[in-house]
Amino acid sequence: MSAIRTIAVIGTGTIGASWAALFLGHGHDVIAHDPRPGSADDLRMTVARLLPDARPRVPVAQGALSFAASAEEAAGRADLIQENAPERPDIKADLIARLEAAMPAHCLIASSTTALTHSVITAKAKNPERIIVAHPFNPPHLVPLVELVGKSPDSPAIKRAYAFYRALGREPVVLKKEAVGHLANRLQAALVREALYILQEGIADIAEIDKAVKFGPGLRWAFMGPFQTYHLAGGEAGIRHYMEHLLPSQMQRWAALGTPVMDASFIAQVVSGVEAATGGRPVAEMAAERDHALKAIIAALAGQGDGETSDQPGSSVSN
Repeated sequence: MSAIRTIAVIGTGTIGASWAALFLGHGHDVIAHDPRPGSADDLRMTVARLLPDARPRVPVAQGALSFAASAEEAAGRADLIQENAPERPDIKADLIARLEAAMPAHCLIASSTTALTHSVITAKAKNPERIIVAHPFNPPHLVPLVELVGKSPDSPAIKRAYAFYRALGREPVVLKKEAVGHLANRLQAALVREALYILQEGIADIAEIDKAVKFGPGLRWAFMGPFQTYHLAGGEAGIRHYMEHLLPSQMQRWAALGTPVMDASFIAQVVSGVEAATGGRPVAEMAAERDHALKAIIAALAGQGDGETSDQPGSSVSN
């Protein structure tokens, strides 16, 4: 349970670079490794761009950024390893086994895997209890959510990681058991599936679907989850009234939901439709607008005090 001071960031693409900026901005030293040519220069430039938004409200001395020639070299000098390799089970399992063999006894491995389960990524590990899933939402230096999955929800590794990410101003949630896609991506996938089904059925076009989410439920989702939303939908009696009187209507909607047929023709329709709806705007430009809006939303939520935040894993209603 030694302090986490030095972090190895393995893989410095979009997610890894954002993690690195967050760690550096909070005073941690970062040892980075990515086999891609030019990755060191790319990371330096990206970190310089992201750091102003990655620092805490009360500034601390910035950590030092260095580079390792191999993943094993970086792991050998780390207190925590944030792994961001491609989302392939074979690559993840092999890499994690190599990192585990090279890291100090007190070190933890935290995988940013989007959908792979803990048992899959630790398939070749000798001590899976030293390895956790720590899945962020993009970009991690702005979006506070970190989903934690370990050998067990109350393991020492989970408790240590929970405290570490909380100290970075993140909002970790601990899953009680592993699941493909973890938590938030499963919820998001359900919405996207129905959005695609609505498009395929000709109920609405892409621009209208995005608009409906943006100016409707998306506004509420920025500050409350589905259970609180339906609690308020029940009026003064809350969720009890909703379940007793409004549930039949909800069940009718569930029965009408569908699964799109993702054939080549429909995929082409989705791609051309999104490109038309976004007017050909550069993705980087849209991402900058997204980040600007995220910062405004996060600032508005600061100090909201909704009772969902806890300093201990397992005691938050978010779990």
